[in-house]
Amino acid sequence: MKIYLSNLNESWVVDRFREDWYKNNQSISTEKISKADIVWIISPWTWKKINKKYLKNKKVLCSIYHIDFEKFNDIDKDEFYQRDQFVDEYHVISLKTKQQLRQLTDKKITSIPFWIDQNLFFEIKNKAALREKYGFKKNDFIIGSFQRDTEGSDLSSPKLIKGPDIFLEITKDLVKSNKEIKILLTGKRRQFLINNFKKYSVPYKYYEMVDIEVINELYNILDLYIVTSRIEGGPQAILECAITKTPILSTDVGVASEILHEDSIFKVDSFDDAKTNIMYAFKQVQEFKIPIGMKKHLALLNSIYEN
Repeated sequence: MKIYLSNLNESWVVDRFREDWYKNNQSISTEKISKADIVWIISPWTWKKINKKYLKNKKVLCSIYHIDFEKFNDIDKDEFYQRDQFVDEYHVISLKTKQQLRQLTDKKITSIPFWIDQNLFFEIKNKAALREKYGFKKNDFIIGSFQRDTEGSDLSSPKLIKGPDIFLEITKDLVKSNKEIKILLTGKRRQFLINNFKKYSVPYKYYEMVDIEVINELYNILDLYIVTSRIEGGPQAILECAITKTPILSTDVGVASEILHEDSIFKVDSFDDAKTNIMYAFKQVQEFKIPIGMKKHLALLNSIYEN
């Protein structure tokens, strides 16, 4: 069995998953699609870059991350069914996306969250030194958000499925009652929050694009990470917080209910009632560490190959 993963080159987290796969599964993977038995469309929009003769003649697995039905127009639906005719099975990374996808296809759907590399994301004990390294005080209460929040190239319209407006309202209220709160942002397209933090005098620090080593260190200085998304496939930040023992609260999206304690999942109007549970999340994430989490995907691919 030889597996080819579609290429992205988009500086997205899925690029990292593709790189992880090839690094850890060299004997069964190929960069030449002509030599593959299975084509894994790991990012659904990359299917157009693939010669259709390969999609017709090989087994095809396609990953779907989330579906925003409010924006799922006739063009999106037409593209889905154009691609669907070539797909043998689907992979999703959360049970919620599986429910969404089931509305569009009768083909087999397997839900497996992506793996987490415990050699890249891990707890660092000396948090005081880390805080000093990044210019935070001992008494600062640091709240993190490491994902994009604007919709497009205008860098002003909020990407509402990611919930930056919810994050803004929560942090505005928190800052009013605790002057030691500082917000820590990373990633591209954070202008919606940055502009509003300036407007409402919410103290923050921003690291636009940083490498994995720095991201791991930044997780380790947080007192709290908040996911405020309305729709998500992952987000991978949930697994990254879990493995680094970073306190996290999340809306009920993506893999949240599969990794986090129910007390750590909040509704917008009841954020104050949510409670972090570090050890519960840490225990749940163990089954997704490399190589265990990767073997779950390998079993899926074996099943497709044998059938």
